[in-house]
Amino acid sequence: MTWSILVRDPATGALGAAVATRFFAVGALAIHVEGGVAALATQALINPIYAAAGMARLRAGEAADDVASGLLAGDAGRDHRQLHMIDARGRIAQRTGEDCVSWCGAVRGTDVSVAGNMLAGAAVVERTLEAFQRAAGSLAERLISALEAGEAAGGDKRGKQSAALKVCTRDAYPDLDIRTDDHPDPLRELRRLHAVSQERFAVFRRFLAGADSPCGVFDRAVIDAAIVREGRPPT
Repeated sequence: MTWSILVRDPATGALGAAVATRFFAVGALAIHVEGGVAALATQALINPIYAAAGMARLRAGEAADDVASGLLAGDAGRDHRQLHMIDARGRIAQRTGEDCVSWCGAVRGTDVSVAGNMLAGAAVVERTLEAFQRAAGSLAERLISALEAGEAAGGDKRGKQSAALKVCTRDAYPDLDIRTDDHPDPLRELRRLHAVSQERFAVFRRFLAGADSPCGVFDRAVIDAAIVREGRPPT
């Protein structure tokens, strides 16, 4: 019912995930990203436990392939699951259960994994991968462009309803986490939300406490001046 893309930026170490589907609020359960750890997606018949258990093992340094095998081995419903992940070293694991609804499968490239099920065809994941690899702009912009290409290739064969995007760099919490939970054109709305985030939020986020600054910046004058100077109003 879903296709998703997971990526690692080798230049910055940022990890990102984006997903689209004909299902309500896919971002609430399907994609999980933690800076310095991994990006993970659970889909088809989602198993939310994969995120909590899988991220803990990835955080401890286990390889993505070992984590995926371990999660599925303990799940009696594994034939109905689709799981993929990319860890902070760029190692990828992809698993598609035998009982996932066709078309279902996955493709990969260096630092990028794409997987989907209940799709119009293999071209959905192939075009998603190709579009990400040739796209320009920020990591978030490239992820949105990739999903748009997958949608143009047919997307979820039932239609469209929700989409989500999450990017993390150094912290356990995201640099950007946006969702379209129920919309007739969720990717268009996701792109609009991304544009809105660039006006104030993207600048404000840089001043929050995190791995590189345990207290962050709390001088409002400094923050406001940066927003005026660097904010990009939506066009």
